[in-house]
Amino acid sequence: MIKNQPVSAKVDKINEDKSLFIIKIGGNVIDNSENLHRFLKDFTALQGFKILVHGGGKVATELSKTLGVEAKLVDGRRITDIETLRIVTMVYAGLINKNIVAQLQRFGNNAIGLTGADGDFIRTKKRPVKTIDYGFVGDIDEKSINPNNISSLINAGFTPVFCALTHDGEGQLLNTNADTIASALAVALAKLYDTTLIYCFEKKGVLKDIDDESSLINEIGPGSYEALKEQKIIHSGMLPKLDNAFSAISCGVKAVIIGHSDDLVNIKENKPFGTRLTKNLDL
Repeated sequence: MIKNQPVSAKVDKINEDKSLFIIKIGGNVIDNSENLHRFLKDFTALQGFKILVHGGGKVATELSKTLGVEAKLVDGRRITDIETLRIVTMVYAGLINKNIVAQLQRFGNNAIGLTGADGDFIRTKKRPVKTIDYGFVGDIDEKSINPNNISSLINAGFTPVFCALTHDGEGQLLNTNADTIASALAVALAKLYDTTLIYCFEKKGVLKDIDDESSLINEIGPGSYEALKEQKIIHSGMLPKLDNAFSAISCGVKAVIIGHSDDLVNIKENKPFGTRLTKNLDL
């Protein structure tokens, strides 16, 4: 039985024989049934402990339109009022999450669909109102993840599938960025496992030319990252993801890989995949 422990509970010593992959998928996988089917089959074939994190794709926006609820975005970030929270809960924790879990069970992967509220796995704080009121949005801090409870689930043979919902410990669900959830899980669980964080999106990886897939940058270290930013080679849209990635690496995550979901199979075959970010490679 998984016992509820304080979020700040001391974690056990890392077992170096245990590898853990934390993989985040976005709309390019979720919104295409063929892509999702292929990805989940490759995900199941991946050896070692695994956690899958997903967002909501376009489904929440489409359902909002159907229900007559206007989707409000500011700089690409969703404003989560109470009606929107109800919709994203139905879509993220219900339709998308359970569809993913059902398909993983089909492939023989004993997955379990979760929000951050389940098992008190991810507890966040409602984003404070400054210039913009984002509504029921949760911000993660260093005490948000409960690594021992999640580890108990993994070690029991389950594959956690987290949607982009957390809770505040006071009975309130909160919409939370899936990229941030994946990064926070990787940092917390790096104390227990040899952890690799993988972001799957629509490109082959980090590109020198956003329109040229052959311009893939295979590896980036902290020094070369700073040089690429100074030269304005890396597309601005990638900067938040890369900043989070290097932050995760500095906190003990073995490596972060950014690449296309179709290429995930290369990990199982021990072949290069996407752009690998490490703390060791440098100029």
